[in-house]
Amino acid sequence: MIKLGVIGSTNGTDLQFILDAIGSGKLNAEVSVVLSNQKNAYILERAENHNVLAVFISHKGKSREKFDAEVTAVLQEHGVSLVLLIGFMRILSAEFCRRWQDRLLNVHPSLLPKYGGGMDTNVHEEVLKNGDKETGCTIHFVTEEVDKGPILIQKKCKVEANDTVKTLKAKVQKLEGEAFKEAIQLIQNNFHVR
Repeated sequence: MIKLGVIGSTNGTDLQFILDAIGSGKLNAEVSVVLSNQKNAYILERAENHNVLAVFISHKGKSREKFDAEVTAVLQEHGVSLVLLIGFMRILSAEFCRRWQDRLLNVHPSLLPKYGGGMDTNVHEEVLKNGDKETGCTIHFVTEEVDKGPILIQKKCKVEANDTVKTLKAKVQKLEGEAFKEAIQLIQNNFHVR
């Protein structure tokens, strides 16, 4: 069984999918700890609702390296072998990326490399503005270069003429949870997790 640590700043919609997949036996994993830099982020409440340890670590007044070191300490303390970034709205330090190399996954709401560096609804706005016919999500390994790490999985959906930022976000989010599940399974089956 793989022990997962989740870091997020927002609602953690994908975390719900992962917890449900674990609960139904579709994913042989355990979420050991969920961390957030936002005290009121719903991702923490979501974790608590599933009896998963929820930890708030403030980033205010700390260097990126200090905050990341505190996060690493908690992840290590709880035996985490794979870290998932779910709506984490901060750039990680080079040190953190190296420490968790090949064990740190992010979900991006586009088909990278398109719209790399963009966040959340800004990405969906760009997709609509540019008249893209398809969009989707990417699960990739995190490296020091933002949104440039090796791609593990991409899931696609069509962009319809009547799509809005809201409907597109909902479509892509539906794909994200499944993509995360498949990425975790890929790592379990094909990669040696240190």
